[in-house]
Amino acid sequence: MAIPEPTHGYSLADISWMLEGKHFAKLSRLVQLEKDNLKPVGFIGGPPCPDFSVGGKNKGQHGENGKLSGTYIDLICTLKPDFFLFENVKGLYRTSKHRAFFEEIKSKLRSAGYVLTERLVNALWYGAPQDRERILLVGFLSGSERFNFDVASKISLFPWNLHEREDAEVLKSLPWPERTPFRENGGIPPPEGLPLELTVEYWFQKNNVLQHPNSGHVFKPRAGLAKFKVIDEGDDKKKSYKRLHRWRYSPTAAYGNNEVHLHPYQARRLTVAETLAIQSLPADFLVPPTIPLSSMFKTVGNGVPYMLSKAIADSISVFISDKG
Repeated sequence: MAIPEPTHGYSLADISWMLEGKHFAKLSRLVQLEKDNLKPVGFIGGPPCPDFSVGGKNKGQHGENGKLSGTYIDLICTLKPDFFLFENVKGLYRTSKHRAFFEEIKSKLRSAGYVLTERLVNALWYGAPQDRERILLVGFLSGSERFNFDVASKISLFPWNLHEREDAEVLKSLPWPERTPFRENGGIPPPEGLPLELTVEYWFQKNNVLQHPNSGHVFKPRAGLAKFKVIDEGDDKKKSYKRLHRWRYSPTAAYGNNEVHLHPYQARRLTVAETLAIQSLPADFLVPPTIPLSSMFKTVGNGVPYMLSKAIADSISVFISDKG
């Protein structure tokens, strides 16, 4: 996929460095430059979330990753972009010990002049073949001259459901196929009456994963694992060694921390091409072959599903343009 270079380039600096010395000075200049051109400036980020995950170590705001959420908020409050998006795992929203930190974050942002709206969303609602819940917090700077409307009076109209499926609330309660004994390369006809566009197999075919440039990027055990052949298709409730069902959506695409996700009807792990499809990325999107295999999977798994990202980006764009 041909993606244009960012106007102001890239930075590999840690976000905590952005509040210090030359990194802060440079970022501050760039923010002001865009503001002077009367262009709305936005910060969009999802700080690392394992410390808030219900399946993680629950170190919260005091964990090394959890601290970065606080740093991101400090950066917003200091540089005052016109809008921001903060994304994190549902544990930050639903777990009482972390919810207090989330409320503290929001209080700090309101004190800095932001009007807020939040929602717990699922990637499935926006067309991605994946059951992945995330809390999204969006804020707009009150009084910004880059907006031609009063954000406080309009925030209740933020179009969260602009691209949400009409059947979003009932999707997970539909009669999806359960476990099926594994048969290598065996066929299972597609079920009737279900939204097949939300299934793993639909996206594998849509993205032509067998011909994708990342189709050969897969972890291969040194010796054939008999375990790969005894786990049922659709048995994805374990912490690891989850086998996806071809005619169902995938569980959260998490490929670190020893999680192993198996191909529905082949005795192997998923390829990078297949994980990109599960993240609902366009077929021509690829991961550079020069990076280590473990980094490939971590990069894909840490991303926000494309269909969800695009939907929320469109919602922010519509809100800012005052066309909602």
